Amino acid sequence: MGFEKDTTFFSGRLKSVGFAVKGALKLITTEHSVMVQSSLAVLMTVAGFYFKIDRYEWMMQILAFGLVLGVESLNTAVEKIADFVHPEYHERIGFIKDIAAGAVMFAALAAMAIGLLIYVPKFG
Repeated sequence: MGFEKDTTFFSGRLKSVGFAVKGALKLITTEHSVMVQSSLAVLMTVAGFYFKIDRYEWMMQILAFGLVLGVESLNTAVEKIADFVHPEYHERIGFIKDIAAGAVMFAALAAMAIGLLIYVPKFG
């Protein structure tokens, strides 16, 4: 028997959340870059409590974490699909993977700038 889509609103949404949690756990437990970024998010959360950052700073910090982890997750998905479609090295697949990695770099640089704007003044 094939896949049957759940058309009921509540149970369908509940299953979708279950799939999302399963995917997030797979990312956190299998992808080293996500492990590092999740660890940094935890460290920065501890720093936020230690330095008693304000509501606006918390919002920016959480947005930065979400941005980096979200883009990294999409990058991982692109890499997995590319490797599935073309397991051997291919110049065009490498180009696509490099672009996805570049997107992660942009998000990480933005998050780093946010972190510096929040925490550098705390040391001055």
